[in-house]
Amino acid sequence: MKKYFILYKPFLIFLGKFLLTYLVLTFVYQLYLDQFDGEIKEVDGVTKMVAEHSKDLSFFFNYDAKILPNLNEPAIDFYYNNKKMARIIEGCNGLSVIILFISFIVAFSGKKRTTILFLIGGSLLIYILNVVRIALLCILMYYHPEQEHFLHGVLFPVFIYGVVFILWIIWVNKFSKYATKNIES
Repeated sequence: MKKYFILYKPFLIFLGKFLLTYLVLTFVYQLYLDQFDGEIKEVDGVTKMVAEHSKDLSFFFNYDAKILPNLNEPAIDFYYNNKKMARIIEGCNGLSVIILFISFIVAFSGKKRTTILFLIGGSLLIYILNVVRIALLCILMYYHPEQEHFLHGVLFPVFIYGVVFILWIIWVNKFSKYATKNIES
């Protein structure tokens, strides 16, 4: 049994760091969400910010967009040309994707400064792409309502997770301790 622990030590360390980071960040995120009362349809601040930035991005491109609180659930309704196009809920704010991204980077950490900068830059990129995703999704669904399932369920998730995957590949190959060891070999 000991030889298996020695043999798989790098994988077990990666797995332990990943799970610990993921569980801690998820716990902290849940503590944050618990501050908001869903019974009175209260929306968390990050979701509000994402909705506001998505609306602002639409305005930037001269699209008629507005957001209003949803009266039936803790959500924000996104309107395009006075037509409700989306219901932005907590799951739309991108934080769960950012938590996944951070957990992987921490598990394959490199130099402290580089790791911190990559975490901040990557998280910011994911946030911005998520805002763009919501704005584009609403605009595209307005013009192509028949494609809602494809746009919301396939295209945009593939896009956002694809970017995260590319960031992971860049991290592992260029900046992680693993990449440094491979270069020196």
